[in-house]
Amino acid sequence: MKIVFWVSVLLIVYPSAVYPLVVLAVGWVRPRPVRPGPYAPTVTVLIAAYNEAEYIGATVQNKLDQNYPKEKLQIIVVSDESSDGTDDIVRQFADRGVQLLRLEGREGKAAALNEAVRHAVGEVIVFSDANSLFDPDAIRLMVENFADDDVGYVTGSLGFLSEGVSLSGSGVNAYMRYENLLRQAETNLGSIIGVNGGVGAIRRELYVDTPPQLITDFVLSLTVMARGHRVVFDSRVRSREAANTDLTSEFRMRVRVALRALQGIAYMRRLLNPLRYPFASFSLVSHKVLRYMAFVFLVVALVCNIDLAMSMPFYRILLAMHLTGYALALIGLSTKLPPWLRRITVVPSYLLMSYSAFAIAVFKFLRGETIATWRPRAG
Repeated sequence: MKIVFWVSVLLIVYPSAVYPLVVLAVGWVRPRPVRPGPYAPTVTVLIAAYNEAEYIGATVQNKLDQNYPKEKLQIIVVSDESSDGTDDIVRQFADRGVQLLRLEGREGKAAALNEAVRHAVGEVIVFSDANSLFDPDAIRLMVENFADDDVGYVTGSLGFLSEGVSLSGSGVNAYMRYENLLRQAETNLGSIIGVNGGVGAIRRELYVDTPPQLITDFVLSLTVMARGHRVVFDSRVRSREAANTDLTSEFRMRVRVALRALQGIAYMRRLLNPLRYPFASFSLVSHKVLRYMAFVFLVVALVCNIDLAMSMPFYRILLAMHLTGYALALIGLSTKLPPWLRRITVVPSYLLMSYSAFAIAVFKFLRGETIATWRPRAG
């Protein structure tokens, strides 16, 4: 029982603590720096939108205001059968060269981007969510990385704007800060596993159509790795979005992203072959697969801890700490907490919510369920 308990604890801790340390150590011993340089290719910005009237105007204006040669910048908004006036807002920018591509028979983001790329003229494709606001130099800094011939995909830092201290807003920002640190470490080693879908860029020649039920940015980054190019993170490239203030919507979004990521891993399962792709297989299992399976190890660890606490005082102390962590996580799910208590509970609560979402995603994956479309900010 002791062995099962400690193995479970190790598998819970490994993806978030041990794996990053391994990546840092190897990257320090054998660094692989990116070599950006002056580079200004033609760029096509793709913005997929479904009922984004609240945000689309500011997002398009944000891309028009980028510090990048206007004659080399193409902006395409692909509307996935929007019905809230999104298309009319985009048409207001037609005299500034912004193109609207409207699709019928709503099929989701992947299908929308697959179609939009066929209308792209840029040597580099930049992806933006419909509510993503880039810093003024974001596109210029992103494409500088392509001066390095080994680089095939670039992603940047995504921050979330929220008022006050909330579980969804503070939790996702803490998560993104951690992810960005890990992505920087992975970049120093070679390639990152997982990118920010709201701010990224790919060489046009490396884009391949993504099946509609899969998560575009994740699958594209894996295909780039499979073709021998690097996927890198550039901390200088910054973008921001409004945080999801509704915990239920944030939970649904976590389920959707995890399910589509699991399907993406299954689709690109050849990368799990350690003989052919040693780094990719190691990173995929460490960064993604074990993290999505953590709910199993959490249950096993708790059950073992309860059993061991019956006869050993040391494990009673561990059980008390164990239960305190869950208590803080459950308290943090309340929407009415004083700021000081929210700060204490935000991390355990967000982790509990995420692991619960991963559990549902795994069950949906095993049942063969798919999600191609969704409502903005409602999951």
